[in-house]
Amino acid sequence: MSEINTIKNVEHLEELLSEPTGPVVHLMSRLKGDLVFLGVAGKMGPTMARMAKRATDQAGVNRRIIGVSRFSNSAIQRSLQQAGIETIQGDLLNPAFIKSLPDVSNLVYLAGMKFGGVGNESLTWAMNTHLPSLICNRYRESRIVALSSGNVYGLVPLNGGSSLELDAPNPQGEYAMSCLGRERIFEYFSRLNGTKITLIRLNYANELRYGVLVDLALKVWDEHPIDLTMGNVNVIWQGDANAMSLTALADASCPPQILNVAGPEILSVRQVCEQFGKLLNKSLSFTGECAPDAFLSDGRLGHKMYGSPRVSAADMIHWIADWVKHGGKTLGKPTHFEVRDGKY
Repeated sequence: MSEINTIKNVEHLEELLSEPTGPVVHLMSRLKGDLVFLGVAGKMGPTMARMAKRATDQAGVNRRIIGVSRFSNSAIQRSLQQAGIETIQGDLLNPAFIKSLPDVSNLVYLAGMKFGGVGNESLTWAMNTHLPSLICNRYRESRIVALSSGNVYGLVPLNGGSSLELDAPNPQGEYAMSCLGRERIFEYFSRLNGTKITLIRLNYANELRYGVLVDLALKVWDEHPIDLTMGNVNVIWQGDANAMSLTALADASCPPQILNVAGPEILSVRQVCEQFGKLLNKSLSFTGECAPDAFLSDGRLGHKMYGSPRVSAADMIHWIADWVKHGGKTLGKPTHFEVRDGKY
């Protein structure tokens, strides 16, 4: 996609984010049964579901693609339906609702809670650990990909290498602990019932409306001081994260496969902001000093298994600068990637 100089509008953006890779089309050509996305209305779900639908159509397969959510934003539900994706509206914490969901052979689990957890810790734990137990009981015969977070590794020294899938978790704060709890629940039920599962540890998905790079670009645009304490970060184009997560259905296993989904580069926050400063013609101011550690994941295993990301950080930076300069829509959902104590 490096030949694309600018992304015209939201429709163009979502077309790119949902463009299936060859491996996704190949997977959908041989995957048996229907596919449901739980928590489909979040930041990644709509374009991931559309990618699955487009790949299924390209593969010439007749398969139901179903998106489940509360759909507090009805526009997302309408958009999915227009793309040929069935939608079901309801509360996933309601056991009766879960029981009513259709039987499917394949499931992508996107539900969870991160922001707003401080002061509402019990709901965070219910969403991130209780809900997986309900889903695992309901879909014990299904193949599952479940989204988790690279935050379960904790902060790692910059000179010690990024976190690998075999590294011991060291979660900091209740959100990261509840994410590890989610993984442990999926692992328990996988071992109990023989359910095949892949756990995706994501660090960090980015497009033009949200993500770490968008957070930094907006600070540069508004000429706000930029804190350099969390001085390094991973990012991956959301379309690439969508593709890797879907393709990982093929390798779901018992006990679960763990897979980091992360970009190949460790980015310097200062250098990224300096690039945005030049592209946006803005002056910069910084506070703090780069800490000796950060949340960093090593994504090489996923790149080896499913292909290298199609979009580089350099491409994202140029696209985002152009998007911000021309007043492109954002979701207004900061990532808070700079938080170091796990309190979101």
